[in-house]
Amino acid sequence: MGRRDPGRLVAVAVAAVFLLVGILGFVPGVTTGELAFAGHGSEAMLFGVFAVSVLHNLVHLALGAVGLALAASERGARVFLVGGAAIYLALWLYGVLGPADVVPINDADNWLHLFLAAGMAGLAFLVGTPRRSTNTPMHPTEGGER
Repeated sequence: MGRRDPGRLVAVAVAAVFLLVGILGFVPGVTTGELAFAGHGSEAMLFGVFAVSVLHNLVHLALGAVGLALAASERGARVFLVGGAAIYLALWLYGVLGPADVVPINDADNWLHLFLAAGMAGLAFLVGTPRRSTNTPMHPTEGGER
């Protein structure tokens, strides 16, 4: 990954944060309360603020792993950021409009999901589309003339 691959670098950083949060969700002290597998049965709170469960933590770990895998290419990194934005927008809508039966979601989670959706979409926009190879001429001439 070189200096000219900002999309890949950003995707790796975002994916690493998801992996870290997924791990911290299992660490006693960082996560307080009784950690259930899924649903409202989980009383666990990450940092004392965000509702989590085993399933919630596994989703963070999976998203981080997918992000690292997709960051192997500039296009994959952009797909991860745009796809992650869409997923978090859907989670925000799910938390606001629907009953959060499968994954525990509270108001702090809803705000975080909205922030993540906007942040990942913004990062995807900022890093732009993948660049052309430097071996491809920008303005090919007709008939091979230079």
